[in-house]
Parts: sequence; structure tokens; C-alpha cells
Amino acid sequence: MLKITGDADEQAGNALMAWWEGNGAAHTIAHENEAILLARATGSASLSTMSREGQDAEACRIMCLTANLLHTARERPLPQLTPLHEWFYPLKPAARKYGDILTRSAEISEELLSTSHDVVALHGDLHHENVLDFGASGWLAIDPKGLKGERGFDFANIFTNPDLVNPLPRVATVPDIFKQRLKIVTEIAGLDRVRLLKWIIAWCGLSTTWSLESNETVTIALEVAKLAIAELDQ
Repeated sequence: MLKITGDADEQAGNALMAWWEGNGAAHTIAHENEAILLARATGSASLSTMSREGQDAEACRIMCLTANLLHTARERPLPQLTPLHEWFYPLKPAARKYGDILTRSAEISEELLSTSHDVVALHGDLHHENVLDFGASGWLAIDPKGLKGERGFDFANIFTNPDLVNPLPRVATVPDIFKQRLKIVTEIAGLDRVRLLKWIIAWCGLSTTWSLESNETVTIALEVAKLAIAELDQ
């Protein structure tokens, strides 16, 4: 699969794909400047379909294991990546404008970003449609954003999907599924439960901000944020 882009963010993602060298990500056949040639997914399975057809726990495990591979330390120098705090710039002004849950999200994001640890190269958009079945090669990630920050952030987007891509039937906003995912992610990723909940709230606030800026529906991210806040405040 050939991708050519003049977008700086996408070029950073392409550089990261090449840097991973097929470890948790699709194999890079060739990469130069704005162009990247990737192996094509050949398997027929879909994490979105699995999630919607009663196999959400397994889909969640697959994404966690994929993220763990992507986050594994490597001896090579990192490519030029966008610091995670830059991605969160729009959240604070949106919180001032809209208030409500965005205010809580902004406060939490500032806390997390000022105390970051376990800093790694981040995929930045890890969800059911960006981890594909590559047959004998297993499940591999595509389309990273090229970020650098605390690894816990990469798991937050799992909690809003596959609903953000297609809201029906509902999966991410079902309370029992949210709790099951929370247990799976904390165990497989080895994350602190409270800090993961905070990353989910921060991510939902950022996702909502982008949706508001684009005049898109914000229901899913806000509902997931409420689930995370309820767990955090217990």
C-alpha cells in the first residue's frame, strides 16, 4: 500500500512506521520523505466486528498486546515526533468556552502532562480500525500520528471505540463493557488504574473538543468520560 502525503503530521507518522520496523506495526517496504510503501493487510478478521459480536474482551486484549509491542524500547534514535502536550493545546480554551466535563478534562490533562513518566513513541490513534489482521504476521497497527508522551495515553482511545467510528450498535458506552476493558487494560498494559482513568477523561475531553470545532456529534466521548469519572470518584 503506497501512501504519499504533504501533511507534516502524517509524514511524522510515516517516519514512525518505518522506525518500528514491523514490530507491532505493518511492515515498511520503503520510506522516503513524503512517501511510504507498506505491506497490505491480508487477513479477513476485524476488531470492530469482533467487538460488536460478543468478542470485545479479545479485541481489547489484541490492541493492548499490539500497543505493548509498539512501546517496547529500541536502541535506535527516535524520529522527530510531536510532544503530547502540544496535542492538548485546544482543550483548555474549549474548557473555558463550554465548561462542564471539559473543565474536569482540562484540569486532569494538565496534571497528567506535568507528571508524565514512561515516555515512549506513541501511536496516537490506536483503535479498532487501526489495528488490522495481517494473517500469518498477526495483528499490526497502521496510521500512527507520530507523537511522544506517556504510554498510558495510547490506551485511552480504545475506550471510545469502535463507537467513535460507527456508533451503532453501542459498545464503548455500555457500563459493563467499560469496566471489563478497564480490568483488561490495567492488567495487560501494567498501568495504574487511577492514572488510566484520568487519561481516559483527558482523551475524551480532547476528542470532544475536536468534534465541537468540527461541528460533529460529541455524545460518545462525553458518555465515556462520565463512566470514567464515576469510576474515578468512587
